Amino acid sequence: MGEQPIFSSRAHVFQIDPATKRNWLPASKHAVTVSFFYDANRSVYRIISVGGTKAIINSTITPNMTFTKTSQKFGQWADSRANTVYGLGFSTEQQLQQFSEQFKEVKEAARLAREKSQERFELANPALNIAAPQLSQELSEERHSPPLLTVNGPAEDKLIRSRSAEVELSSEKERIKKMLSEGSICEMNLEAELFTLQDSNAKLVAALQEANSSVEQWKKQLAEYQEETDRLRDQVAELEAQSGRVAAAGQTGDELSQSLEELEALLKAKDQEIHSLQSKKTDVSELEQEREEAEQRLQELERRNAELEDRVQSAENTLASSREEREEAEVEVRRVIEVLDVKICDLSGLRQSLAKLIDK
Repeated sequence: MGEQPIFSSRAHVFQIDPATKRNWLPASKHAVTVSFFYDANRSVYRIISVGGTKAIINSTITPNMTFTKTSQKFGQWADSRANTVYGLGFSTEQQLQQFSEQFKEVKEAARLAREKSQERFELANPALNIAAPQLSQELSEERHSPPLLTVNGPAEDKLIRSRSAEVELSSEKERIKKMLSEGSICEMNLEAELFTLQDSNAKLVAALQEANSSVEQWKKQLAEYQEETDRLRDQVAELEAQSGRVAAAGQTGDELSQSLEELEALLKAKDQEIHSLQSKKTDVSELEQEREEAEQRLQELERRNAELEDRVQSAENTLASSREEREEAEVEVRRVIEVLDVKICDLSGLRQSLAKLIDK
């Protein structure tokens, strides 16, 4: 039995820029199908998406992966094997929620499959089961054994101060990493939102152009009908004049009445066409009103687009300042490391002196 699909959804696929590690690069021009597959032969879960003739996503799910929802319609996960970060933009919030829940279920299933494979391996190798507890106990004892210091004095104070400095240095590094990751995530969210707005803007412009073409076509048809009506009225007047001349020449009343009936029927038919054109004119007015509303929505989208560009610019400025702070922090870290190296050298000498005193 080969791989079987267990869940599918449609989304816009993105990959992180390998050069900057901050910007998203679209992997598909349109929304594509993204599916979870299960390989029963190897007990492996994968996320696969094909765009055209190539696979744009081929990610094997591992228990340590995490799917993060960074906005209402956008989520991402990192694949260390592929050395990239995948991003998915959904059309609705419900689709994102369904994909996130499926990711959690598949991740848990992958964890259980790994545990079962480890159990089978341990059952097949009982010697490893005996040696493993002894090795873990030795490592645990070595990890938790306290340092051998029997003399109190300045050496112990220096050791405590060096350890506190190391703790402060590690916490400062973690704070800098967290600040940089938050800035990159904010910029990713803004770029995804800007991409969605640009797509909606293009669709609205196309609809507006189609409405404008329909309005122009209705106007042209209405003008043609009006010209036809005027021409028919002129013909009716001419026929009435001819009927008057025929009556003066001695034409019979029956012929005149028949001609008048025909003219009245023709005039009635044209009046009906005029009424129909007037109703269509009302439809044209409604179309013009819809076009005005569409233009207002387009202006609103352009305003929001400008605001988003300002937000992106602000985020870039914030990121630039964060980079400067990171460079200053790195300089400070280097300085602290140099001081720590000096203190470690002093500590090594002090330990040697303590060892000599203990030997004495």
